[in-house]
This record gives sequence, structure tokens and C-alpha cells, in this order.
Amino acid sequence: MGKIIAVTNQKGGVGKTTSSINIAASLAATKRKVLLVDLDPQGNASSGCGVDKDELEFHALDVLLGEKSAKQCIVSLKDSAFDILPTNSELAAAEAHLLNIDNKESRLKGALLLVAQDYDYIFIDCPPSLSILTVNALVASDSVMIPMQCEYYALEGLSSLVQTVQQIAEHVNPKLEIEGILRTMYDPRNRLSVEVSSQLHEHFGEKVYRTAIPRNVRLAEAPSHGLPALHYDRLSRGAKAYLALAGEMIRREETTETAA
Repeated sequence: MGKIIAVTNQKGGVGKTTSSINIAASLAATKRKVLLVDLDPQGNASSGCGVDKDELEFHALDVLLGEKSAKQCIVSLKDSAFDILPTNSELAAAEAHLLNIDNKESRLKGALLLVAQDYDYIFIDCPPSLSILTVNALVASDSVMIPMQCEYYALEGLSSLVQTVQQIAEHVNPKLEIEGILRTMYDPRNRLSVEVSSQLHEHFGEKVYRTAIPRNVRLAEAPSHGLPALHYDRLSRGAKAYLALAGEMIRREETTETAA
């Protein structure tokens, strides 16, 4: 049964989609079977993987409405070696469509349970807001990965997100926990970045990944080519950082399994 991880932050522009795509590609490079679910109506994860959003026959909204199964909508990315459940702007209407549907918070959970056995990891790229889509992702997931920049206001947003995760765990999904906090666009020469990073370690300890993702031009360029950084420029600092993160995640998983 694949581990389902929601990649989320209620603040935009923190590298959420970039992280979703590149950690999926990096784990796939280690021969793990990976599915990326694009649950953001902007569809940036889909286009960043080379999927033509305007030509999609089936997509995430069809899955949420129960009109198609996840398996019917999944696209295999041969170049990147992982699968994606794509989306497009039609997903923006999900709130209205799901309004009068029973169990609207757990629609995604039911759909992913049918394919989870086919994957080692399933990542859900969430929209930058606490919408019905994000709630669906949190209800469906085992854990939450939080990408964030080391800036002052980011700490306030993080506190709010942690409270949301706790509320979902208390009322709907008791297994939900924080998988890890990922520092993105990190510059160790920046004094504020170092100070915020120190505060993260103080409050969250080992939940903060040792790997930090640097600012990197190649990471920014790769989506316009429809490729993860690993397949656009595998020698770039960004690609190497996400490979290091994949290694760290695998080691954590192995340590947890050994302890159990």
C-alpha cells in the first residue's frame, strides 16, 4: 500500500508544485513507483510534467465526482518514470459540484484507495488555500509535507497550517501527521533564513528535513520544458537537492520500519 503524502502550504509561491514534481521524479529515479495527483485548479503540476491541460479527456474533477476511476484518468509519464493524475481549470468548480454530494470531504480518499497498492508513494499537490480540495487531500493522506521559505511571515502561516492538520487528525483522519518541513529557496548566506531555520529546528526538531532546496535557475526553467529538473539538467544544484531529499525520505522510512 503506497504512502500518501499531501504537499501543502496555505501560502502561495513557496515551491509547493516544484517540490511535488521533483520529489516524485527523484523517488522514481530510485525505482520507486510514484503517482503525483494534481489537485490545484491552476494545473501547474500537470503542465510542468508535460501534460497538455487543454487536451485532457478525463481529469481530477471526474474522479472527485465519481464519474471516472483514478485508474481511468492516470497518465503515465515515460520520460519522467512516474504517473500523474492531471487536472485543469475545470477543477475550480469542484466546490460547487461537491456542495450537495455525500461524504464530499472523502471523495479523493475513496478513489486513491483503489490504486494505492500500485504505488510506493502518492503525492498530492494541493492548492494554496484551505478549500474542499485541500480538505480532501488531508483526509486521504497519511502525512503532510510542508514546503516553506525561511521568512518571517512564513512562520505565522505554518502555525495556522499545523493547527489545521491537528483538527483534521482529531475529527476525520486520526493517522494524519506531519511528514516533514522542507525549506525551499534557501540561502544560507541570508541571516533571516538562518534565524528562521533555527526556529524551525527548535520547534519541530527532526520533522525538519536536513536537505534544504536552494534557489536555482534550472528549477525555475524546467517546468516550461515540461520536465522535472532531474531530466532537464540532472547536474543542477536543484536536481541534486531533490535527489538528496529522496534519499533522506527513504532512509527515514527504513528507520521507521526497522523500529516497528
